[in-house]
Amino acid sequence: MIGHYELLLASAKTEHQRELYRQRIERERRLIKDLQGELDYRAA
Repeated sequence: MIGHYELLLASAKTEHQRELYRQRIERERRLIKDLQGELDYRAA
């Protein structure tokens, strides 16, 4: 999913679009990090 937003970011035509895609990328990264932390917690 992040790769898709990175492609959209690269082709964004306005600063508004770029900011929107940056926010989505950050949200996806936080979600992945949170899920990985949850999996680590369950494995312990």
